[in-house]
Amino acid sequence: MIDWTFARSTAARLVPPGPQIDAVEVADAVAELRAGAARSEGPVREFTGLTATSASAPVLVVDRVRWVEANLATFGEVMDPVVARIETGRGGPSALTRAVGGKVTGAELGALMSFLSTKVLGQFDPFWTGPAGEGGRLLLVAPNIVQAERQLGVDPHDFRLWVCLHEETHRVQFTAVPWLRDHLRGLLDEFVDATELDSESVASWVSEAARIVRGDSESSLADLFQNERQREVVDSMTGIMSLLEGHADVVMDGVGPEVIPSVRHIRRQFDRRRKGSGSFDKVLRRLLGFESKMRQYRDGAVFVREVNEKVGLDGFNAVWQSAENLPTRAEILDPGSWVARVHG
Repeated sequence: MIDWTFARSTAARLVPPGPQIDAVEVADAVAELRAGAARSEGPVREFTGLTATSASAPVLVVDRVRWVEANLATFGEVMDPVVARIETGRGGPSALTRAVGGKVTGAELGALMSFLSTKVLGQFDPFWTGPAGEGGRLLLVAPNIVQAERQLGVDPHDFRLWVCLHEETHRVQFTAVPWLRDHLRGLLDEFVDATELDSESVASWVSEAARIVRGDSESSLADLFQNERQREVVDSMTGIMSLLEGHADVVMDGVGPEVIPSVRHIRRQFDRRRKGSGSFDKVLRRLLGFESKMRQYRDGAVFVREVNEKVGLDGFNAVWQSAENLPTRAEILDPGSWVARVHG
């Protein structure tokens, strides 16, 4: 279905070079990002009221190719049940067809990942498991952070810490709420179980995603969902991701003024970036449909702030007590209904 090795080599070949930066600047940026991640721990824990063991998930400062490799590895792990299901199902194409098809799909996936590798500033990967049993890892993409701070015209030291605050919030969310990782993985498995799968349909998903990114299709990934059960799972995941992204934005804005002198300027510049002036926003809108990714930040942040206003921090933190307390997609847009359901 997917030749993962070919996907990695294709992405490595197509990834554009990063900004011009000499060896000393690289070393300084890497050291500052590592220090920023560590420095963010205390303020994030204090602001959120969440207890997470210090440095319980590794922090990796990576380049674009390493980001691709990390995400393809996680993607491959998530896809394992899909592959097993197909292989034990109703048979499949010949070995030659699989080999050729796998390379075609791998090339398309590699091209897609090479494009995304130039846009992501940071990411917490909750599904990675380390050799010592660590759950999750934090990835900071140094060349993209340097490029963004130059394009935005912001103080690089402040911007790097600002990015670290956002990503550290995700680390705290998943390490302080250990059931959250398994719950998300369960939703992914449920989505797979609800899918009518064969090798051709999996390949077509990757091909269609590549066409959407290139602008050759007016569809979104939402159009590829096949049945009502899948849509219900996606609604659940949208609610969760809106909560996580909005919460991280609120933490950035809450902690920022205390530790980042130019935080207001950074926020203004970054919000302009999110409004679609760059290609990444346009691609995400095309890929996910109806500006879903940007709405996760905006609607999630509104939800977090309104719930805090109504029931305070302790009342909001009830959201982390169990999967039943997570907001639905509809409740993200109507915080009062979540408060009524959870707090009565």
